[in-house]
Amino acid sequence: MIINIITLFPEFFQGPFSAGLMQRAVEKGLVRFNFINPRDFTDDKRRTVDDRPYGGGPGMVMLLRPLARALRSLGFAGPYAASPAAGRLLAMSPKGRPFNQALAAELAGAESITLLCGRYEGFDARLGELFPLEEVSLGDFVLNGGESAALAVCEAASRLLPGFMGHEESGLEESFSASLLEYPHYTRPEVFEGLEVPEILRGGDHAAVARWRRQEALAATARARPELLEQARLRSDDVDCLRDFYRHAHKRAGRNLYLALLHYPVLDKDQKNVAVSLTNLDIHDISRSSRTYGLGRFFIVTPLEDQRFVLDKVLEHWVSGAGGQSNPDRREALSRVTAVNALEDVVAILEKRHGSRPLLWGSSADYSRPGKPLESRGRRGRKPRRKEDFSGRIICFDEARKILYTRPAVLLLGTGHGLAPEIIEQCDHLLPPLRRFADYNHLSVRSAGTVILDRILGEWG
Repeated sequence: MIINIITLFPEFFQGPFSAGLMQRAVEKGLVRFNFINPRDFTDDKRRTVDDRPYGGGPGMVMLLRPLARALRSLGFAGPYAASPAAGRLLAMSPKGRPFNQALAAELAGAESITLLCGRYEGFDARLGELFPLEEVSLGDFVLNGGESAALAVCEAASRLLPGFMGHEESGLEESFSASLLEYPHYTRPEVFEGLEVPEILRGGDHAAVARWRRQEALAATARARPELLEQARLRSDDVDCLRDFYRHAHKRAGRNLYLALLHYPVLDKDQKNVAVSLTNLDIHDISRSSRTYGLGRFFIVTPLEDQRFVLDKVLEHWVSGAGGQSNPDRREALSRVTAVNALEDVVAILEKRHGSRPLLWGSSADYSRPGKPLESRGRRGRKPRRKEDFSGRIICFDEARKILYTRPAVLLLGTGHGLAPEIIEQCDHLLPPLRRFADYNHLSVRSAGTVILDRILGEWG
């Protein structure tokens, strides 16, 4: 396999390619590296390869002419004309397609590939119009240049070549090879500082060891990278294993999540604080969702006595009355409802239960609503509202799930036209709008609540 690397710093690769398995692969002729420096394709004495960007701004941009000449020297002739001698052309870029094990396997099957390493602020955008660039990224971070990323691509692809590793099956059992993370490994001593190697690995039953490793790989993937499971080829026993895992893991996370449906203070269509009436559908449907996802409790918050009276009657019928006797599933769901006067009551109840204050998680279809009032202005003392920047408090649903493994939290849902600003301001975190960039985002609170619960506690992460 020939790997062409276009870089301003060929010396960057000297150490890594002269050590360990990579050195052996080079010596055995399994892989050969060819370095091309764009400075060798310049016309001026200074060998200039960068210039200021059009439109101004910080940093420099790599010049187009030296790069184009370097690529043409390898046989690349146009945007759709690949070079048989140079193979696929990959540009290291944070904007690119995420690099993964599947792409590494694709590259390992090629006779040659070309890696383009950027520096400064990157390439002139026209480079992608002139040549068949495939932008590839190692992750959501920025490096000084593409060399570190290219090094990772070289190692990931090369080690899949036949003969690279001592045991060919090693590559088949590693993380991501079957869309699963790898199982844990152990070696001597058998006991270290009180920690023992799992007994099953010491028993000599190879079939049992294989089953254990498969189960551990499934559990590790479900815990850290559940999205990979959608691409994995799962056997029937794998499904049973995952079902057990999610039953225990999500049970723990679900018990730490509480839901509070606020009827005051919430906003009306004119963005004024109001108290709204209970809705029978909300009571039933959110109760059922809370039970389905194993929540610790469902609180209904209203200070209105007549609404509390209505709620008491509903619960009486479905929990201890005729409704509960005829429909045990509905009784089980509605038995998880607790009525309180204010959000402070929810916090007090959970603080007593857990010994510490729970986190408050706000939800909204639109966080650009008015925030807290500014200082009084004008003779009449009016307090114009200002828009708040909530971006620093928004967390993703995966992060919320991980928090629930160790801490309790209350998901706040607002009736009417959403939670009042003073409630939003009390929240430790805010969950993203379900349809952040849509032009229509007006789900019912019971529908939105169920979607949020599934994104936090759903089986596929």
